[in-house]
Parts: sequence; C-alpha cells; structure tokens
Amino acid sequence: MKKALTRTQKEKGLNAGELRRIRLNGREVTYTLMRCRRQTIGMRIDRSGLTVRIPVRETMQWVESVLQNRADWIVTKLNEWKNRKPRGPAWEEGSIFPLLGEPWRVTVTPAGMVRMIPLQTGAGEEEKQLNLPLPSLLTAQQIERAVMDWYHDHAQECFSKRMTLYAEKLGVALPQLRLSRARTLWGSCHSSGIVRLNWRLIQKPLDLVDYVVAHELSHLIEMNHSPAFWQMVGSVYPDYKAARKRLRTAG
Repeated sequence: MKKALTRTQKEKGLNAGELRRIRLNGREVTYTLMRCRRQTIGMRIDRSGLTVRIPVRETMQWVESVLQNRADWIVTKLNEWKNRKPRGPAWEEGSIFPLLGEPWRVTVTPAGMVRMIPLQTGAGEEEKQLNLPLPSLLTAQQIERAVMDWYHDHAQECFSKRMTLYAEKLGVALPQLRLSRARTLWGSCHSSGIVRLNWRLIQKPLDLVDYVVAHELSHLIEMNHSPAFWQMVGSVYPDYKAARKRLRTAG
C-alpha cells in the first residue's frame, strides 16, 4: 500500500532532480526525474538529455510504464539531438578546455569525482588538478557547473595576483575585482575603483591576462584612451600593441 506523503516530504521532492536509468528499445537511457505540482507527466528532450516531470504522488512503476509507451519517440529525439552539430562546448567527459592557454581534459572517477587534468607534458597533475565531488551519475549540467566553478576559482585567484602586481607597478591603490560575463569586453574600469575582468580571460595565456590588467588599472590614472593613457600602459607593459592585436584576432 502506498503511503501518503507528508507536507515536508512533498516540499523536499518538489523540483528536486533525481537521476535514474531505464532501458528503452534495447538502449540504456539516463534521465532526470522531477516531482512537481502538476496533474500529468511532462517530458523534455534537449542537449542535456531527457527530463521527466511527474505529479508528486505518482509511483516509479507508473513512470516507467509511460516511458516504455513513449520509447520510440524518446529514442528518436535523443538520436536527433546527438546528431546535431554542437553550438557550444560539449559538457561531457573527455572534453578539453583551455586554462591560461593550456589544454585541460575533463575526467570522471568511478566515485563521481570530476577532475581537470592538464594535457601538457611535464605539468604536475597532482599539484594542478582540481577535484570536484558530484553524484556518481553526471548530467551535462553538472559537468558544466563543475567546469565553470573551476574557471571561476582560477580566475579569481589569478586575476587578484596580477592586479596586485600591476597596482604596485603603477603606484595605485588595489581596486576591487569583480568577474564579468560581458560578451564584447575583456575588462572595464570604473572611477569608483572597481575593475571588472571577463572570466573568459582565464582561458587565454598569462601575458594576455597581464595586458588586460595593465590596461584597466592604467584607467585609474587616465580615464580615457589618450596618448597619455597608452604611454602609461606602455610603462608597465611595453608590448601592449602586439597583445592588443592578438586579443582582437582571438575573439
């Protein structure tokens, strides 16, 4: 006999994603199950896979029965998404992401630990890799979140160190650092003493990071792009013209 859910149990179950597996048409399918305040089952298939939303009180036997009845549609749609040309990075094990100009690969341990392993020869794996504990079944969203957290942590640490270095060189007070998600700017500087650096900059080699930092901190002295400003940039970063050109061509 099915027990009635208490209010607390209902609240905990609402919108909490649960990863499950089922065999459909001879293929093992991993899907995200969510219990919601709805009267019928809802299914969505996108680049992240299959998401199933069900009423709070429904049993897994009922869910799996519905999925079996829709097996042809589900497998067809999953194949369509698999064959689509990706519009962005592939958030999956084995994907490669740059950090300070060097390639790193996503690996997953049997215990569900996501590791970023440097591919460059001679790079110290134990020293540089980052372990991120996640559930044993990993969705694309979870890997994306792990990689983005990894980028964020490295960006915060690296940019802070480079800003300290160039603030000393320029003789200015160390400004506040905020990470930016701007689509067209690598960095910006506000007269209040706040410097925003695009998190994507952490993917570029360190000398380009230094150029952007030197550029933005020079604005604390010259809030313009006058000859005096560029002279200030050149005093701490002499090769700024070449770096500026490389950033423009890199996109």
